[in-house]
Amino acid sequence: MSAQASAPPSPAAVILAIGGLYVAQSVIGGITWTGLPAVMRDTGLSLDRVGLLSLIALPWALKFLWAPMVERFRLPNAGRNRSGTIVVIGGGICALGLLVVGAIGPTGLMALYASLMIVALAAATVDIACDGYAVEKLSVAHHGWGNAAQVGGAYLGAAIGGGLFLVLVAAYGWGPATWSMAALLVFLGLPFLLLTGRQRPEPAREHVPSLLSALQRVEIRKGLLLAALYVLAQKVALMMLGPFLIDVGLDLATIGLLNGVGSMVVGFAAALFGGMLVRMFGTRTVLMLALVLQAAALFFFAAQTQFTGIPKPVLMIVAVASSSGIMALGFVALYAQFMSWSDARQGGIDFTLFQSMDALVSMAGGVVAGYVAEHFGYGIFFAGAGIIALVAVPLILIAGGHQQPVAQQQA
Repeated sequence: MSAQASAPPSPAAVILAIGGLYVAQSVIGGITWTGLPAVMRDTGLSLDRVGLLSLIALPWALKFLWAPMVERFRLPNAGRNRSGTIVVIGGGICALGLLVVGAIGPTGLMALYASLMIVALAAATVDIACDGYAVEKLSVAHHGWGNAAQVGGAYLGAAIGGGLFLVLVAAYGWGPATWSMAALLVFLGLPFLLLTGRQRPEPAREHVPSLLSALQRVEIRKGLLLAALYVLAQKVALMMLGPFLIDVGLDLATIGLLNGVGSMVVGFAAALFGGMLVRMFGTRTVLMLALVLQAAALFFFAAQTQFTGIPKPVLMIVAVASSSGIMALGFVALYAQFMSWSDARQGGIDFTLFQSMDALVSMAGGVVAGYVAEHFGYGIFFAGAGIIALVAVPLILIAGGHQQPVAQQQA
């Protein structure tokens, strides 16, 4: 009986549990960065006040600073893994925070920003524990599926927080819509709590998680460089896709529909497909494939600025494929590579470093992207971004090193 109780959880159970948490975290992000700005603007608030919401992204960019403390608490020298404890506390703060946000309303700016910042801090801390648990419990053979749950969960959560939330606001008002999202967070966290609640004490751990230990490893330094390079080549240019679609004549409702369908259907399906491709061909091959496909899409957008006769339905299809399908495909592979480079003894620190680099490059790259697109035009901007994506392909080949597909590793 005791041997059966202490057996490690099945990969399917781990993937289901972490998938629920990743959806929950993205629900919060969808509310904060998609749903709430639309509601605030609809109430007449100025764009500069709405823009202050971008500051709430700081905990996600800086969470590597407190990741060592979280990992040392999560993995004590002896005793039970405390991942579930962190999720209970952090998830509870997130749910309570949304209850407060629902009571404040979208126009109580200072209290609203303060509450959402606390929610973001808690959600980022839960993310550290969730990533660490995934690195610790999933074997290399299941990294692709774990990251498919991560990326697919992000798209699904974004669709809920940025789409369903707005529907509920329109139908029932701000308070009930926000409170329903709080209840959803609790529901999504239950699989993880049920899984970790059955764990037994583990053997003594000699390793002390630390940021210095991470940075001393070649894999981490290589991964940080890969993260910066890949995000610059694959993600940054798409920040101008929304404004570009507006300027070519699409209305907000159409773009909103594209984003919703892209997140809920195309992105989720591509994430699952990416997990399968990673298992069959390895992360490096999928990363290079995604870069080539993204470069083709970016060159298409550049061409549209010169040949305006391209039908809008074709433009819309390529936009959804680029922002949801290709993006999800590539990031499943990228995160699977990060997981394989992370030390299972401190996965929350290692994986968090990679994600923080992603966030920092995205924030800085967004500023540069806006400047280039404004002063040089969409044509030069998208063409330049496509060239960067192609240049990144051989660099990814070098940075990825020699790697066999998972299927061959198991043979």
